[in-house]
Amino acid sequence: MINEQAWRQLQEELVNQNIRLVAVSKTKPVEDIRALYGIGQRDFGENYVQELVDKQSQLPSDTHWHYIGHLQSNKVKFIAPFVHLIHAVDSFKLLKEINKQAANNHRSIDVLLQLHIADEESKFGLDESELIQMLNEYCLEKAALKNVRICGLMGMATFTENQLQVKKEFAKLNSFFNLIKKQFFHSIVSFDTCSMGMSGDYTIAIEEGSTMVRIGSLLFGKR
Repeated sequence: MINEQAWRQLQEELVNQNIRLVAVSKTKPVEDIRALYGIGQRDFGENYVQELVDKQSQLPSDTHWHYIGHLQSNKVKFIAPFVHLIHAVDSFKLLKEINKQAANNHRSIDVLLQLHIADEESKFGLDESELIQMLNEYCLEKAALKNVRICGLMGMATFTENQLQVKKEFAKLNSFFNLIKKQFFHSIVSFDTCSMGMSGDYTIAIEEGSTMVRIGSLLFGKR
């Protein structure tokens, strides 16, 4: 069962700040997604390819599907026909595969690059030097990568009760986002999204400059 009141409060808060809300619907039934869609939500996030494919076939065509999990190159082809935004791109190999599959489907796919900002080694993502190197490679091969658009960065903070640490990690991401935006301004004009913040830390993320938050449990309840 969805929390309609929480959604309406979030919408009011975020729209006023021009922040995009992605409802994280992973593991949740289609009925709950359809209910949230029915009151106006359009952006939904999933992190398993097969689950996303199954759900996409049962929801209206104007649903914006976000793939928010770690994506293997050999799975891109399954979501390329419809995915709205792929979060967490962490290799040039994956970026090229997304471009290839987008071209096969005669469309362009938007992506975010993942910066590793957490203390936890288990989280995926590039460090700052790797991310800059990847962007330089992209700029060199841009003419051949016409079917993929780099729209910004995303990052996940450490899972901790220490809010000062979370704040520091989000501040790092936003600072690097602004640096990249300035440095690659002429090459990557679509670079406008800083995605950070989930149900437990989205208020801190907003304070530190987030333009997109991924909210699950506040809307759908605990998993």
